[in-house]
Amino acid sequence: MSERRAGFFWQTARRFLRHRMAVAGLVTLGLLSLIVLFAPTIAPFDPRTQAMSERLQGPSLRHLLGTDQFGRDLLSRILYGGRLSMIVGFISVTVGLISGGSLGLMAGYVRSLDNLIMRLMDILLSFPSILLAIAVMTILGPGLVNVMLAVGVRSIPAYARVVRSTVLSLRELPFCEASVALGATPFRTIVRDILPNSFPAVLVYSSLQIGNAILLGAVLSYLGLGVQPPTPEWGVMVSEGRSWLQAAPFIATFPGFAIFLAVMAFNLIGDGLRDSLDVRLKETR
Repeated sequence: MSERRAGFFWQTARRFLRHRMAVAGLVTLGLLSLIVLFAPTIAPFDPRTQAMSERLQGPSLRHLLGTDQFGRDLLSRILYGGRLSMIVGFISVTVGLISGGSLGLMAGYVRSLDNLIMRLMDILLSFPSILLAIAVMTILGPGLVNVMLAVGVRSIPAYARVVRSTVLSLRELPFCEASVALGATPFRTIVRDILPNSFPAVLVYSSLQIGNAILLGAVLSYLGLGVQPPTPEWGVMVSEGRSWLQAAPFIATFPGFAIFLAVMAFNLIGDGLRDSLDVRLKETR
């Protein structure tokens, strides 16, 4: 890492750490990540083991968050379900980033492809995100992998637009023009000049998209199109608890709160990164 980039990194880190809500989001995400990562060690029970004699029990010392309609421990299921929800968020955003980012690069740098690619993206953007994801799931069928693909496809046009707009602004700057004038190939210019400078915008957008991807993945599972029971997943757990909202509201409330915490954490981090990476932001925090 060059001295200039190292200085930019530390300045960004200092601004981020002064953003209290962003730090709160980072701490929340860190705690969530740790507990779902070590779910096999932390979980007190097997998330799939049924105990009908203990069904619909409220929070207690034995079952800290209670049990569901099959007597399964809710804490254990939330811990294991968090692993799937996090995987859906990260993998689907990666799919959208690679696919949409590549299309955005081609549209922004190869002007002859710009109109064709962006009109295709406009067609995808004309569909609401949830309807586009449901359409993909209808074609592919239910399942964890298909959920990640569906949520990833839904984010492709947005990534294409973000990357394209960044490339269009960067390619007109003196350092890119100098690179071309010195005989650099388009590939070299993209890799050495455009991609590193488009990273901040992509990073901020990705941090926000992960939370949206977790939420959309949970919605698909809630509708019965995503992860299938008895596999523990937050959306599935909320769906299973909707029939017991009066008798045992905690069955749906606790996994719903977990979704809320994860989405909020990523949104707070995204806001902090946006403010920290804005070079026009003065040291006022």
